[in-house]
Amino acid sequence: MTEFIQVFTTTEKIGDAEIISKEVVEKRLAACVQVIGPIKSTYWWKEKVEQTEEWLCIMKSRKDLYEALEKAIKSIHPYEVPEIVAVPIVSGSQSYLEWLEQEVIPG
Repeated sequence: MTEFIQVFTTTEKIGDAEIISKEVVEKRLAACVQVIGPIKSTYWWKEKVEQTEEWLCIMKSRKDLYEALEKAIKSIHPYEVPEIVAVPIVSGSQSYLEWLEQEVIPG
C-alpha cells in the first residue's frame, strides 16, 4: 500500500510560498500545494522570542518522495533554518488518493 504524506513549510512572503509551490508541483514531487495565510508564528530564534506573519504551504505527496521534496524546498527557501516537516495521511477518499498517486513521480 502506498504511503502518502503532507509536508509543511512556512515563508515570510507569499511570493516565496508561490515559488516553492510551483517548483515542487512542476517537478511532480507534490501533487498539490495549498498556501494559507497570513498566519502568526511565535518561536525562539537566536536567544529571543520572535513573532512573525508567515504563509503556510501544505504539500501532498508520497513518503518515498520526501527526501527529494525536502531538497527541492531547501534549494529555494529563503530561511536559514526552514520548517520542513511531514505527517502521514492515515486515511483519505479513495478517488483523491488515486489522483494523488497519478500526479507525482511514478514510484
